[in-house]
Amino acid sequence: MSQQTATFRRLHGGPEPLRLPNAWDAGSARLFESLGALAIATTSAGVAWALGYPDGGKMLADVAISAATSMARVLSVPLSVDMENGYSDDANVVGETIRRLLDAGVAGINIEDGRDAPGKLAAKIEAIKNAASKSGLDIFVNARTDVFLANLVEASKRVDEVLSRGATYRAAGADGLFVPGLRDAPEIIAIVEGVGLPINLMAYPGLASADELGKLGVRRLSAGSGISQMLWGQAERLARDFLDTGRSESLAEGSMPYPQLQALFAGK
Repeated sequence: MSQQTATFRRLHGGPEPLRLPNAWDAGSARLFESLGALAIATTSAGVAWALGYPDGGKMLADVAISAATSMARVLSVPLSVDMENGYSDDANVVGETIRRLLDAGVAGINIEDGRDAPGKLAAKIEAIKNAASKSGLDIFVNARTDVFLANLVEASKRVDEVLSRGATYRAAGADGLFVPGLRDAPEIIAIVEGVGLPINLMAYPGLASADELGKLGVRRLSAGSGISQMLWGQAERLARDFLDTGRSESLAEGSMPYPQLQALFAGK
């Protein structure tokens, strides 16, 4: 087992949920690490937008791997990569992609079911674990189910569906279960108690605080694309003001000083 993966695995057993700010490039990853993040996760949406692609599996695996490699280069904390559906429907191809991510030093991945049958993701998880084993390494597989986020079943059946999928993914080798869109405390408790894997939630307006989620048994909280979206909004406002008025003043308000940015990457 690599040291980074072992560290990342331990972080899911702490006294409170692991808080993961989701980065979209090497710069944001390094910044979040400097602020005290114990690990960094990527946002597939943020990475896609930063590289000029729409979210939703439109990036090629080579592009995603290149982005992950650039982030791993500047980090000393574990990196987990959101690889969407694995960038292929072929489990063997997904396994090869994982081998390349392991070579880059990645400690964990997210991989999602979307609207596919659970068996398809289970096969990919098995291929991922086999690829890691053949490489003599380990990787933390966080299986994402979109039961809540995409309303895959009617509301009264969502918990049971997550429990069923969670059992399938756990049997395939998953190390954690990510349930974006899950917010209701009784449902959180039922899933935490029924799945037997560390549960990961995504930050969302109306979601309880990390401390409160920890009391419910949640082990991981992800920012998702939220930070990236906020910065896109800020960039739009600044650029619009500059284009409309030609004024320079707004460009300095709240900006990070040049020397501070230079120091952030010194020696990288």
